[in-house]
Amino acid sequence: QVQVVESGGGLVQPGGSLRLSCAASGITFSLDAMGWYRQAPGKQRELVATIITSSGSANYADSVLGRFTIARDNAKNTVFLQMNSLKPDDTAVYYCNAQFRHWDYWGQGTQVTVSS
Repeated sequence: QVQVVESGGGLVQPGGSLRLSCAASGITFSLDAMGWYRQAPGKQRELVATIITSSGSANYADSVLGRFTIARDNAKNTVFLQMNSLKPDDTAVYYCNAQFRHWDYWGQGTQVTVSS
């Protein structure tokens, strides 16, 4: 059974940094992509960043471009999200996603709160 577990969320002041981690276990195949999504209260879940596991090619939402960096460790089926220059608008539950063909696997989410 595939499990996706996020860690690293918390409370940070505006302008601060956080690093999220996500590990997928129970994997017996090579994932196609991993990524991060977020959902703020009253809003729909939105893409933050994704990365193709084979090539390392990354895609970012315009709102985080230049501030967030996604990276992966294929050997450990792990993906990271380095978040810098955080803003109050970045406050949300961050979800990790792992993709294989037409299957999507989601974590439970980790709360990120940016507030002074």
